Amino acid sequence: MANSPQALKRARQAEKNRQHSASRRSTLRTQIKKVVNALDAGDKDAATEAYRAAVPAIDNAVGNGLIHKNKAARHKSRLNTRIKSL
Repeated sequence: MANSPQALKRARQAEKNRQHSASRRSTLRTQIKKVVNALDAGDKDAATEAYRAAVPAIDNAVGNGLIHKNKAARHKSRLNTRIKSL
């Protein structure tokens, strides 16, 4: 447990940031799942629309330091490849 006042404050900030990041990560995963579910259903139009909504969300996650840029590129590439293969 933190003993000094500044350590207590950092612990509070860390917990707040952890919860904020968890919420954003959950939103990001939901966006990706929408694309995947549309792909599994075989609906190319819905998958394309979901992909268009997911790409900015993925890019924002990179800008906020939530995920690495290579992970974002990998997600976008794999989703786009699956859409094109329909």
